[in-house]
Amino acid sequence: MARAPRREPDETRERARLQVDERRAQLVALGLRLFSERSYDELSIDDIASAAGISKGLLYHYFSSKRDFYAATVRSAAESLLARTDPAGHGPDPEALLAALDQYLQFAEEHASAYVALMRSGVGHDAEVAAIVEDTRARFVARLAGRLGLSEMPPRVRLALRGWVGCVEGSSLDWLARRDLPREDLRDLLAQLLLATLMAVEATPQAAE
Repeated sequence: MARAPRREPDETRERARLQVDERRAQLVALGLRLFSERSYDELSIDDIASAAGISKGLLYHYFSSKRDFYAATVRSAAESLLARTDPAGHGPDPEALLAALDQYLQFAEEHASAYVALMRSGVGHDAEVAAIVEDTRARFVARLAGRLGLSEMPPRVRLALRGWVGCVEGSSLDWLARRDLPREDLRDLLAQLLLATLMAVEATPQAAE
């Protein structure tokens, strides 16, 4: 009987790595749901392992601690939201900005657990988690400036855009809790608030050439 060809070590390691990455991704998806339903302090590492159907020791094989696991869930939610709201094309384009805002609200609606976990990610003073959330906000502000054709962003404009991003977050969380306004109406309201914000700091959007 012919022997099966021996698998090369590199191939074996790559397959093992992919299996680990896949399992980590599954656990992170579970974490997004769990942390949106219960607070960080309420959820123990035993609760997480039980929900995943694995031992606590195996969970520690993938994540060094509960905070490491939590940070991974926050990072995943942030990257998903940023990817979803990155419209095609480059340069100033107010229409693309409006489409991105629509995508933002769609993400919040379709992935409410992930969104809530990201925006309510306070764990006392956790520098890593705070840095992930703040980096997400800074990237949104930079993207806004680019889409609006604002080549320069003096402090007044930066603060105004940062404040508007906070308004979007708070409004979205309230909307998810109440669902008393059509998504399109909230999108239009937020767009109008952005225009009013830009007018307040005399930062007029530049039309694409």
